[in-house]
Amino acid sequence: MSKFKIFVFWIVIIEILLILSANRLYFYQNNNSSGRLYLVEARRVVKEIEEQKLEASEIETMSFNQYETIVGMKEFVAGEFCDNDYLVEEIDGKLYRIEYAEERSPRLPLYINISLFGMMIVTNIVLVYVYHKVLKPFRDMSNLSYELAKGNLSMPVKEEKSKLFGRFLWGMDMLREKLEETKEKELAFQKERKTLILSLSHDIKTPLSSIELYSKALSEHLYDTQERKDEALQGIARNVKEIKGYVNEIVTASREDFLNLEVRMGEYYLSEVMKATESYYQDKLSVIHTEFEVDEIPECLVRGDRNRMVEVLQNVMENAIKYGDGKRIRISFGEEEDCKLIQIENSGCNLKKEELPNLFDSFYRGSNSAGMKGNGLGLYICKTLMRKMDGEIFAGMKEDVFRVTIVVRIA
Repeated sequence: MSKFKIFVFWIVIIEILLILSANRLYFYQNNNSSGRLYLVEARRVVKEIEEQKLEASEIETMSFNQYETIVGMKEFVAGEFCDNDYLVEEIDGKLYRIEYAEERSPRLPLYINISLFGMMIVTNIVLVYVYHKVLKPFRDMSNLSYELAKGNLSMPVKEEKSKLFGRFLWGMDMLREKLEETKEKELAFQKERKTLILSLSHDIKTPLSSIELYSKALSEHLYDTQERKDEALQGIARNVKEIKGYVNEIVTASREDFLNLEVRMGEYYLSEVMKATESYYQDKLSVIHTEFEVDEIPECLVRGDRNRMVEVLQNVMENAIKYGDGKRIRISFGEEEDCKLIQIENSGCNLKKEELPNLFDSFYRGSNSAGMKGNGLGLYICKTLMRKMDGEIFAGMKEDVFRVTIVVRIA
């Protein structure tokens, strides 16, 4: 039995005892008070008659309006019927019947009991209402808070129609779902980070093996010409550089503030960033014979972090170079409401359309990345930065052309 039910049980017991006590007190006081009053008034009547020495005829016609209980008086005749209660008193040798009426209604106790029982029923109804509409939802809230504090985010909240707590419980359930979703994402992120570190640690083995082979060949004088020795030394240097890159990635992925990307909001001219990007990649792409086309760059002031914007553009351009066919890259511009659109296209995309929604997830690598180095964080970092700068980034494709659209806010 719950504490509330025990409480209600004792409330009912107390109410019943109060009703019984009230009835007992009423009858006790009524009987005592009315009994004393009619006797007192009867003695007063007798004393008044004796003092005034009234005759029998005068006694029967006298007025009793000044008395509360005495209603009449006449000579006593044995066996004579009387509607009222009476008592017999002797006055000057004669017996007189003094009639009286008690001042109480026979239905008054019934009215009192009905009122008390009604109050008891109303009280119990109020208690039940308070339990279901206040105490029970409050207990659910307490349980939910306790479970959330313990980290138990899988316990759903029952739908509550209470006007007092319904919306609050709904909000708490939404908070629980959000925390659960965040926790799941964090666990998935930690798992993916661990996988990345293990993958990078494994990838180090390849350049280490190459260095080991070059070193063994040099120590055993297997290279008979200086040219071959120089090639071996260059190979060692190249693999050392590759290992250094892996180590840096492992250190970065191991930090607690991994991907804690800070953005310093401000205003800058879009043309400055785009012209610097065009100049840098114009030279780089000409070396690998990739056609690079840039539409007319708009002159406008935009909001965001200039350095972070450069980082986003570089990430997208490097992906276009890395995963395209190397034939053509184009940058175009558009405008939508209070935003500028930067569209970077590359030819030779063999990505599947169903992969597009996942491209900006952390550690995700598309089907076209097989055999290529990378950690699947480039586009994820771009999305995180753009959203922190109140912008957006998304991808699309048409036939073999892959397009990334960067949305920046006009200042």
